[in-house]
Amino acid sequence: MVQREDWNPFRLDQLGFVGRGRSRSRPRNDPALYGGPYPLFETGDIKSADLYLSEPKKTYNEKGLAQSKLWKPGTLCITIAANIAETAILKIKACFPDSVVGFIANPEKADVSYIKYYIDFIKLQMQNISQGTTQDNLSVEKLLSFEFFAPSLNTQRKIATILSTYDDLIENNTRRIKILEEMASAIYREWFVEFRFPGHEQVPMIESELGLIPQGWEVVRTEQIVKRVQSGKKYNQKTVEQAGSIPVLDQGQSGIIGYHNDLPGVIASEDEPIIVFANHTCYQRIVQFPFSAIQNVLPFLPHPEKQRSIYWLHWATKDLVELNDYKGHWPEFMSKELLLSPAVICEQFSEFIKSMIQLTYKLDKRKQNLRQTRDLLLPKLISGEIDVSVFDIDVD
Repeated sequence: MVQREDWNPFRLDQLGFVGRGRSRSRPRNDPALYGGPYPLFETGDIKSADLYLSEPKKTYNEKGLAQSKLWKPGTLCITIAANIAETAILKIKACFPDSVVGFIANPEKADVSYIKYYIDFIKLQMQNISQGTTQDNLSVEKLLSFEFFAPSLNTQRKIATILSTYDDLIENNTRRIKILEEMASAIYREWFVEFRFPGHEQVPMIESELGLIPQGWEVVRTEQIVKRVQSGKKYNQKTVEQAGSIPVLDQGQSGIIGYHNDLPGVIASEDEPIIVFANHTCYQRIVQFPFSAIQNVLPFLPHPEKQRSIYWLHWATKDLVELNDYKGHWPEFMSKELLLSPAVICEQFSEFIKSMIQLTYKLDKRKQNLRQTRDLLLPKLISGEIDVSVFDIDVD
């Protein structure tokens, strides 16, 4: 790696405090540990974050906290198992397990965002050195074997400010997408769960195996309304580049893990949206751009025998997963029962939310472009190839 001669190398523990997270209880998933006021972030949360961690999916109670540790905001979380060398910064006080290392920057030596981006820059090296055991593991000792070339604190902050501007815009678009999706989900539940769809007053309720349902509706299995299409491809994730024309989707909520110019299995187009279902995590999204995907990403469309709008199908199957707290595999997903309303109601719903979904496409596309631009700038800034001293950037 070419680095400016006036930038000095340091171990990470020379730039601040380094320590492992804590999760002493076995089994780790003991229900008695969860459901309290203390946020918990795990490796998957860190992998799916863009820059900051602020919205936990899990929380510890007092018993959970007693076997863990609460870290302060501004701590850099670095994954050392499962997802290697993924990083994100705590915005709130939170716990994390021993598969995560915490770094607290010495304010006189290092900027935490600069260190985060530096790790992003050398992530592939960290992943390569982690291989060779039963389960890839970075370990604190291996982490401390890497040199971090640190310019002056002012230069670090300038570099971090440039890169975080892109991540802040990405995060803002993510929030807007989340709001739009929550609005669409609320409308879906109003119509198809609470049965307050347009004209519901004139439709009698009848008995079914799922309880009272509107007349004209039917109980179906997911396999009757879903048609699976081409699967994702198996490949070495470390070969995915940070530049290219084809986004590669994985199972996480962030979706895109990189880009490629010639990866096989390109699916979807600008004109034909498709739903992708992540096996294991059950994360689901509508995609309306050409993409490739890893093996456990399973794209599907409405089944031709019970044709319904793709927008309705997305929310129906997504709601099915959330209502049942389902975390299984594709065959079980396809066997689930749900309600199928008349086509006219599905079409009304789709027309009602279509503009929201189309806006999420545009915001998602902006996120892709921002990520690509950030990833192109990252090595040039971290190596000093771009001299930030010529830029008038307020870092206070």
